[in-house]
Amino acid sequence: MPQKTTQRKGKASRPTRGPASSPSAGTGRTAANSAEPTTSASKGDESLDDDVGSLRMEALTLTSTTGTQTAAPAKEEKSVKQKPFRFLDLPPELRAEVYLWYFEGIDHVDLDSDNYKRIHKKLGIFRTCRIIRQEAPHAFYSFRTFRIFPTQPGRHFKTKRPLLARLNERQRRLLTSLELRLGPGWNKPPRGWVVNSALGLSDCVNVRKLTVFVECDPSDNAFKGFRQYDGFYENFSRNLLDEVLGALPTVRCVYFDAWSSVKKSGAMMAGLLDVAEARGRTIRWGPERNWTDQDEEIVVEAPLSAALMLLGGL
Repeated sequence: MPQKTTQRKGKASRPTRGPASSPSAGTGRTAANSAEPTTSASKGDESLDDDVGSLRMEALTLTSTTGTQTAAPAKEEKSVKQKPFRFLDLPPELRAEVYLWYFEGIDHVDLDSDNYKRIHKKLGIFRTCRIIRQEAPHAFYSFRTFRIFPTQPGRHFKTKRPLLARLNERQRRLLTSLELRLGPGWNKPPRGWVVNSALGLSDCVNVRKLTVFVECDPSDNAFKGFRQYDGFYENFSRNLLDEVLGALPTVRCVYFDAWSSVKKSGAMMAGLLDVAEARGRTIRWGPERNWTDQDEEIVVEAPLSAALMLLGGL
């Protein structure tokens, strides 16, 4: 049998240091060829740097992995500080028009739960400066109708300090139009509905218009069984109007208005009209009821049997 020969794997010998052999011609040609791409790559990098350097910052984009380009964030513009408008340089006539526009949308002023949203925030303009504090109040107090007694149900309805009592003397002197609303609390009027010195009607020297708005007439048969007694609220309303007119000698004209259920020929309106005539005031009619100086047409309701007989005869 042939004998297996085993060869021992020798250890790799370390290379011995010796003088570097000069490269052959072929080797030198290869090295030269390998150096050429490096030089061309460096030139390409330099040209790429030059191209990138010549681009504007707005033209640079970021390319995502999906291949879509995302625009670079735009340059933030420097905020230019605007000069404030010199409002007080306007003529007084134009400033007065601006004040009227500022308070537009507020018709009647009453002790209302929405006063903070509708009115209170706008009154902050009075605290701007001394000149505006002197000019702006006229546009608010002289061009609105203020209710003498509160009418909204709630905590203000039975207050002992109505709206006029909460104003100061200077503000009451600016008022030109007041409204007396009758009907709320017809079964039991609030105790605060009295004319006294605390109400401040004597300070309302510029009031020229008084509106009496009647919401209901308790003398109507619909209130029978609910009112205190016949003529109770009618007498209360007559006395209240007489005291108001007595405290407002500058009012020469009284406007009467009401809801559609109130009749001019009813006991409520008849008593109020008598008071205004006795005080020598001119009577005018408001836009809600559209009354005229002509007497109201009295509609007599015929019995049902008579109506059926009339239809049968036809």
